[in-house]
Amino acid sequence: MAKFWKNSMVLWFLVAIVFVISSASASTRLKKFDHPTKGDGTLNFLVIGDWGRRGTYNQSHVARQMERVGEKLDIDFVLSTGDNFYDNGLTGIHDTNFVESFTNIYTAKSLQKQWYSVLGNHDYRGNVEAQLSPYLRKIDSRWVCLRSFVVNAEIAEIFMVDTTPFEEKYFTTPKDHIYDWRGVLPRQAYMANVLKELEKALSESTAKWKIVLGHHAIRSAGHHGDTPILVDRFLPILRKYDVDFYMNGHDHCLEHISDTESRLQFLVSGAGSKAWRGDTKGINRDDVHFFHDGQGFMSVELTPTEAKIKYYDVFGRVRHRWNRSKLLLHSAM
Repeated sequence: MAKFWKNSMVLWFLVAIVFVISSASASTRLKKFDHPTKGDGTLNFLVIGDWGRRGTYNQSHVARQMERVGEKLDIDFVLSTGDNFYDNGLTGIHDTNFVESFTNIYTAKSLQKQWYSVLGNHDYRGNVEAQLSPYLRKIDSRWVCLRSFVVNAEIAEIFMVDTTPFEEKYFTTPKDHIYDWRGVLPRQAYMANVLKELEKALSESTAKWKIVLGHHAIRSAGHHGDTPILVDRFLPILRKYDVDFYMNGHDHCLEHISDTESRLQFLVSGAGSKAWRGDTKGINRDDVHFFHDGQGFMSVELTPTEAKIKYYDVFGRVRHRWNRSKLLLHSAM
């Protein structure tokens, strides 16, 4: 009888393990936000990063130019590439930095659209759970910030990914900074899950345009340069699933770089406030099409067959533009 109960307990234990593994596997799916396009099927949005400084370092000036371009393009939403609140994220859900750096700065009617945001390394120096909290939407309903998620905009899917935990130096040599790693540890398991979720979402996507956005660069001619672990872990996935654009911030500049082995374009928009004048690495590389070491932002205009990318400086001048056409494949009648 004792042997029977022992075998039964082992069996139930194995069943429980299988259930837990199956549940974890089933939940490995990025949260998706559906954002319908306009009636004509077009999609327009702005991309900005590294901005939240209570209006200083020309943040307010950039915001005014975003107002003008946002109105002209009748934008659908804004994407933030992270480092949303300087210097050390938010202290809590009642931190006035949220209102002073976001709500009170981007006040224009044209910018009263959804803001989809990822976290940057400076955000991880604060209370991460506060910045991710749904409570902030009660203060400003535009705010949507998760670690990783998908924006489904019909003709385009935008895969927002959390890149900060991939940088080992934040764990091994944090200097005087304290990072909030709740929800990230153990790090290796977290990174593996991010990559698994991203690859699954990309493999299932039928969008005409596939865009991946993170805080850290894969390729950059700016201060931080390329991010080796993203080149190693992310780039093969982006190439495999024919991603059109990888967008990021982190380097406080504007950049356009082409991949040397695919049609993938690296678009850096991290100049929402403080910029780093003259701080470059390899700016004369053949794959670098544009580099601007001042403040600014980027606009994206999409149709089912065409993409238009424009970079604007702090005065609203177009510093770089780039177009891409994409043929539609029609099934035989």
